[in-house]
Order: sequence, then C-alpha cells, then structure tokens
Amino acid sequence: MIKIAISSLSKAAFTPYGDVIETDGAQRIPINQGFAERFNDLATIDVNSAGGTANVSVIAANPRPLPIVIKLMERHPLGSQLFFPLQDKPWMVLVCSDPKNASSYRAFAANGRQGVNYGRGVWHHPLLVFDSDSRFMVVDRQGPGNNLEELWLEEGQWHCISP
Repeated sequence: MIKIAISSLSKAAFTPYGDVIETDGAQRIPINQGFAERFNDLATIDVNSAGGTANVSVIAANPRPLPIVIKLMERHPLGSQLFFPLQDKPWMVLVCSDPKNASSYRAFAANGRQGVNYGRGVWHHPLLVFDSDSRFMVVDRQGPGNNLEELWLEEGQWHCISP
C-alpha cells in the first residue's frame, strides 16, 4: 500500500480542489444591531447545472478503522459539495486529481473550525472523521441527473493514511 502524507489544511494548499471554509481572515460584518457578526463569501456553491438546486443537510459520521485504507474515490460532476463541522473536532480531507496516479493524492488535517467545499468534479474520499457521531452541515446538489461517480481502486492501487 502507498502511504499518503498529511498536511495541515490551508486555503492556499486546497485552492486546486475548492474552498476552505473558515472565519480566520474573513471580513467581519456586524449584524443584528451589533449582537452578531456575519462572514460572507466563504465558498462558491455550484449546484445549478442541469436543473439542480441546493440541498442543505446534516450528516452524522463515524470513524473508520486505523490505518485508513483508501479503496474508493468519488466525485460529483454536476455540482460542488460543502462539508462544515458542527462540533470542534478534527477531521481529515483526502483529494486527488487522478485516482489512478498515486502522486496526485493530497491528505489534509482539518481542525474542527474548518470546512471544505469540493469543486465540481474534484475527486475526494467520503467523509473521514476521528470521533463517533461527528456531525457536519452539507450543502450539495439535488435534482435530475447522476451527480455521483465512484471509482473503486484495484488492490494494488490502495492507499493508506495513518494519522
């Protein structure tokens, strides 16, 4: 198996794959008579192709056995997909430009205050968490057409992540 190195999640490193959603460095806009702050334009939601609309949901995820063996990658050809943690728990993001090219894989350690918005067509692994019942708000596309493409890797192409 090929071991994938893990980097800290940052906006600069993740730009080829989509957006990092975090309030650090974002413009603070006072709202509600100064009792709240709004952070605008944190991600580009891309869900309108082929008659799609935005779907907002919550996912509860559980950890996979360690080390994590990567056998599957997926992408969404008709829209972006945003994950934002609802608890302050670290989690992991795995992306690649070509699932069959080991050197294209990138793993990122996300803190519990960072989310990601995978760009349309970006290969990524399903949600990777370290704690049981890790909850995420998800914004993705619903509507006509097939917006999920999965690629199961052959055993010789499996990868391994060991946080």
